[in-house]
Amino acid sequence: MNGLPLRKDDLVFADGGGADVKQVKMEKWKVIIVDDDESVHDVTALALGDFQFDGKGLEFLSAYSGLSAQQLIEDNPDVAVILLDVVMETDHAGLELARYIREDLNNRTARIVLRTGQPGQAPERQVITDYDINDYKEKTELTSQKLFTLMYAALRSFRDIMTLEANKKGLEKVIDASSHIFELQNIQQFTGGVLQQITSLLNLDDPAAYMQADAIAATHEGEDLTVLAGIGNFEKFVGKNVMRHMDVETVKELLEAVQHQQNLYRDGRFTGFFKTSHGSKNLIHFSGLGHLSDLDHNLLEVFAKNVGVAFENIELHQDIEETQREILYLLGEAVETRSKETGNHVKRVAEISKLLALDYGLDAEEAEVIRLASPMHDVGKIGIPDHILNKPGKLTDAEWQVMKTHAMLGYDMLKNSKRRILRAGAVIARDHHEKWSGEGYPDGRKGEEIHIYGRIAAVADVFDALGADRCYKKAWPMEKILDLFHKERGCHFEPRLVDGLMANMDKVKAITDHFAD
Repeated sequence: MNGLPLRKDDLVFADGGGADVKQVKMEKWKVIIVDDDESVHDVTALALGDFQFDGKGLEFLSAYSGLSAQQLIEDNPDVAVILLDVVMETDHAGLELARYIREDLNNRTARIVLRTGQPGQAPERQVITDYDINDYKEKTELTSQKLFTLMYAALRSFRDIMTLEANKKGLEKVIDASSHIFELQNIQQFTGGVLQQITSLLNLDDPAAYMQADAIAATHEGEDLTVLAGIGNFEKFVGKNVMRHMDVETVKELLEAVQHQQNLYRDGRFTGFFKTSHGSKNLIHFSGLGHLSDLDHNLLEVFAKNVGVAFENIELHQDIEETQREILYLLGEAVETRSKETGNHVKRVAEISKLLALDYGLDAEEAEVIRLASPMHDVGKIGIPDHILNKPGKLTDAEWQVMKTHAMLGYDMLKNSKRRILRAGAVIARDHHEKWSGEGYPDGRKGEEIHIYGRIAAVADVFDALGADRCYKKAWPMEKILDLFHKERGCHFEPRLVDGLMANMDKVKAITDHFAD
């Protein structure tokens, strides 16, 4: 048939000529033929029966009217080429369908080739101008060779458009994924987030995806590779040393990435390497990815660069946080040292406060704020004269009035800070000497008028202070301390917090032993 126009009476093959093509088990380009002449469908399938482009054949779908074609095209949004007749149930049915495809279905990617046996019904110049079609052919000029050329050009155009669209969507995913990981400031949360975002980036979270990847994020220190996060079969290794728990091939690739300080690709496996300016080395590793396209490689490289920047930012953020925590502890310890008391008191109060906060039902983040802020509970003692602060005997009424001012002194020192932890420290400094009954100082607050931070710190501070030697007393035995808390339940202390202290006494004892003087 090469070189000859396609005619109805050329149809000399048996039934199933098109079906043979469909039986080939390979991914195919979808081609929809819309024509009211059945022979056109048959002869098109015959002429392009062995056609291949980029290693894929064609899958033909047929519609015999513009109306029936609407549903077919809607059901197959991934159609590559639409061979469209102009005159069917109406003189302009094909043109109306072309408009429907572009405007109603908003399908801008399918290549529409208008084929007409009556060019007078739809002049080429007018059609090309008024309708978003990609080619215009008279049926009489479509030899099998020209049909081959037409299909090749249309599919090449479709492939390039889809590649651009995939790149666009991929970059959108990279931007979206990057924004999510930049929000995570905890290194364990961050590394877990990176694994999740790469999974999404490569469409591995799609239920229809045939690839099920396993992945880890690890940090390299000295001779150890410690797993920070994991998914799939690697999830069980979190917190463990890769060198002793994972397969030889994975360990080899991780060490190779560290040695060469670069990303590695190995037959469905990806290892990303990230080194910060502080010298820390972090890695992510995926296995079971299957074939990675050029686009997948490009997206991974772009995302990996963003991950590297995020690792750097998190390290800086954590360094700042650690510095703040250390300063708070040092300041709290300095206050305790000035009053000839041990600096471990503030550490014990911090840990007991966090324990009580969690038992009370506060979330982990707020409990951590209380832990970090509680060392500031007595910071106002900086303003108390030594002869009062370290007096071994009982204070006079006048001296006691001066001593009580340390609560507001501490509050005034910290209240104007913009830092959440220091603001929490201000509240704790002010309220930790208030009593549930309203008989405390500095303001005589009662019940829930006292901030929860102050109520928690009060229990932790008094419990630890009673069990330690002070310049004005000897440490109390545990039995006497617990007896006091039972008596002061609902008076000095909130009942619920006393109950929490009693219920967690084993954990409290572990804290006091760990931070013993």
